[in-house]
Amino acid sequence: MNRLRSDPKALAFVLLLAATAAWGATFVVVKGATAHNSVLGFLAWRFLVAGGLLTVARPRSLQRLGRKGWAQGVVLGLALAGGYVLQTYGLRYTSAAISGFLTGLQVVFTPLLAWLLFRHRPAARALVATTLAIGGLAVMSLHGMTLGLGELLTVGAALLFAGQIVGLGFWSSAQDAYGLATVQLLTVAACCWLATLPQGPRAPARISEWVAIVVTAVVATAIAFVVQSWAQSQLSTAGAAVVLTMEPVFAALVAWSVGEKLGWSVLVGGGLVVVAMLVVEVAGARWLMRPPRRGPRPVPMAPVPMATVSVDQS
Repeated sequence: MNRLRSDPKALAFVLLLAATAAWGATFVVVKGATAHNSVLGFLAWRFLVAGGLLTVARPRSLQRLGRKGWAQGVVLGLALAGGYVLQTYGLRYTSAAISGFLTGLQVVFTPLLAWLLFRHRPAARALVATTLAIGGLAVMSLHGMTLGLGELLTVGAALLFAGQIVGLGFWSSAQDAYGLATVQLLTVAACCWLATLPQGPRAPARISEWVAIVVTAVVATAIAFVVQSWAQSQLSTAGAAVVLTMEPVFAALVAWSVGEKLGWSVLVGGGLVVVAMLVVEVAGARWLMRPPRRGPRPVPMAPVPMATVSVDQS
């Protein structure tokens, strides 16, 4: 506890891991809620409630962002919304297990995009950790696939999630984290509502659906995204991206807790992801990204999706 109080990077690591656990734990809730409501409708209500709560709680945080901060938040929100939409439609044409693995490619795309866009060349330890994490995801959820429409859409989603991770890491600061998270959530809500026009999202008819919306909106969206935005200002992009790969591990544990059996593939794959996290923690956030060959040193970065996707481990 003393280390967490004195070391913002350690605290950011723990809080980001907790947010990732929340995203993974909501898998069963989201699966049940979308069984009686459209995916876009559920997301529209979820992000509207989450964004509305953050706005009401701290309205001045939006004013402090200014035009530049608002523009950045909208861009990040569009990437997040696009990732959700592509991943959701991709699930119509591919299995959830393959979708989960392909969405996990955001871990690979993150350092590559940071390199291409901002000349943040990944260090060797970051590449080792990323390789271990991807290997773990592959063992857990890949059972053979063909590259069809569903897979292409999901790869596009992973690319957008990675773009949000990189952008949030580059733009986020501890002072603007709350406002930036709020604008992102409101942007996703607006996109999902527009996607359901002209009828608009259906109002949930069951109490259980409203409970699912409130729980996911408050815990796994409003709180988790604020934590993620703040953590981005403290950690490296590559380091946070690997932490976010724990989401399918938590999803598998929750599935097991409600009666689903976990095979050797989940246990071995989850172990590889944990090892990758240990590599990140031991290496230290400041060693995970090398400075560019020219120009100033990179700003400290650490991500999101954004592990924003619940992975079906069935």
